[in-house]
Amino acid sequence: MSKCAISNSIRTLRFLHNEMTQKQLAEAIGVTRQTVMAIEANKYSPTLEVAFKIAAVFNLPLEQVFQYNEKN
Repeated sequence: MSKCAISNSIRTLRFLHNEMTQKQLAEAIGVTRQTVMAIEANKYSPTLEVAFKIAAVFNLPLEQVFQYNEKN
């Protein structure tokens, strides 16, 4: 059986985007800061809607924000 892992570049992107805080990102996408923190730490996978909203904030395609890595 294989394991799947989704990683992301949100922390780096926030830093590069005028050092945006987790709270600012959360407000921009309509979730709580705790949700952003969990997504950023790879403890929670966002819904497709939230993932697309995050990518839109940074004006990037989804695959530049989130990466899918299949592990065997």
